[in-house]
Amino acid sequence: IVDYAHTPDALENVLKTIDGIRTRNEQVITVVGCGGDRDKTKRPVMAHIASSMSDKAIFTSDNPRSEVPEDIIEDMEKGVEPQNYKKTVAVVDRKQAIKIACQLARPNDIILIAGKGHETYQEIKGVKYDFDDMQTVKEILGQLNK
Repeated sequence: IVDYAHTPDALENVLKTIDGIRTRNEQVITVVGCGGDRDKTKRPVMAHIASSMSDKAIFTSDNPRSEVPEDIIEDMEKGVEPQNYKKTVAVVDRKQAIKIACQLARPNDIILIAGKGHETYQEIKGVKYDFDDMQTVKEILGQLNK
């Protein structure tokens, strides 16, 4: 599932929806980041939601803009409760984070890639690089299924 959920409310809503359709045997793997040069107070909240409502949460870049991606992820990690530490991982490179999610997933697991949705770029240091979550997933799954 690729979704634009980039606010705490939106992320919680999509994860609640997923929880309502998943079976007990399906794990939910969430890839999520927070934008740079935006509200820093939502970063730990986003990580708290992802880590408490997913079986695995991968924190990554999401338009870091002028900020250092590692600093954004560090802010996010402050929202993870101790009992959820083991189910989180930080992967700065968004493509690599999506690849890891795909590699971790078993048949019928649900992967949520949140934050960018329809966007077709990743903004880093004032430059917009081509990046599309949906295309990235298709490419990675194509490689993994060979």
